[in-house]
Amino acid sequence: MSLKERINEDMKSAMRARESARLGAIRLLLAAIKQKEVDERIELDDGAIIAVIDKMLKQRKDSIEQYRKANRQDLVDAEQFEADLLTTYMPQALSAGEIDAIVTAAIAASGAHTMQDMGKVMAIAKPQLAGRADMGAVSALIKARLTA
Repeated sequence: MSLKERINEDMKSAMRARESARLGAIRLLLAAIKQKEVDERIELDDGAIIAVIDKMLKQRKDSIEQYRKANRQDLVDAEQFEADLLTTYMPQALSAGEIDAIVTAAIAASGAHTMQDMGKVMAIAKPQLAGRADMGAVSALIKARLTA
């Protein structure tokens, strides 16, 4: 079953169970997927859907941070609920050792030695890590390796 089919099935089960909060969050996700498909005139595959979910997760994290600063716990709880739901559709996160191994292999495959080669390394590593690792942390790891 594709990721999109799974999301649609979860929406139907949330409707049957009358879980309005869960249903609303799933509908937001489906709307974001549909918007991307309409904008680009394509049918999104699982990888592209994961990218949409990842973007939505980043937005939720930013919102949670802002709401905490404003002492709005009700809004923090709502955003956290959506973030938790979105996380269920993401692939299992890689361990630090697995990320390290992929970065090491990408550096070796690209023949990178300096910071100017970082783009080559990222191009090799990103497809394997997208949605499964924090790309900011991966970028910092690659920078540390190339400057050392």
